Amino acid sequence: MATDEGPNRVKSQLLGRVALFAGLTHAERVALAERAVEKRYRAGELLFVEGDPCPGMYVLIEGRVKIYKTSPAGREIMLAIEEAPSTVAEVPLFDDGPFPASVMALDDVTAWLIRKEDFRQVCRQNPDLALKVLAVVARRLRGLVNLVESVTFGSVRQRLARALLEFSQQAGSDVFRLPVTHEELALRLGTVREVVSRNLSRFQAEGLLEVTRGRVRLLDRTGLEREAETEI
Repeated sequence: MATDEGPNRVKSQLLGRVALFAGLTHAERVALAERAVEKRYRAGELLFVEGDPCPGMYVLIEGRVKIYKTSPAGREIMLAIEEAPSTVAEVPLFDDGPFPASVMALDDVTAWLIRKEDFRQVCRQNPDLALKVLAVVARRLRGLVNLVESVTFGSVRQRLARALLEFSQQAGSDVFRLPVTHEELALRLGTVREVVSRNLSRFQAEGLLEVTRGRVRLLDRTGLEREAETEI
């Protein structure tokens, strides 16, 4: 019964906040919590680097991280931002490959490393968990497909309009706070911060939106949707 007390019990409760583990029994979460290794990272610190061997999956308990790839020339493109409670590095759990991308802390981050062997053992006991991981991987794949389309087709102006509409949809409102900085948004769109800032200013001048201290209000959603669909 000792494993059900103290720190492991707290870890079990926190794991229950992560969608991936919500369906596990308390005992199953405790079994994972016993083996989870807590790691802390400062903002700007790397959790892991693309190409390194992957020991397991990281569970984000506090903070945000960005997932990105870097070209041989040093150019960076951001694939996604994940915010606790969530997970990263699910794919190498099953293919035994290295990390496919790098992950950096955007805030101070608390994460737990769950090793591959421990996770696979729980999957054997709970097949639904593997299906949940597949759903997470599928979501990431859809995001990557959308990212490829966004970066490949259309102008930065078009891609920015799409991103703003996506943020609005996620917030469920025409008024929302930008979930990323201009620099992070630029990395996502495959451009630089100055270009993002310049195009936001143009959108404001054209009466499509207003931005005040990171807070965005869409003034002309229809006009912004036209921008998002405009082919250059």
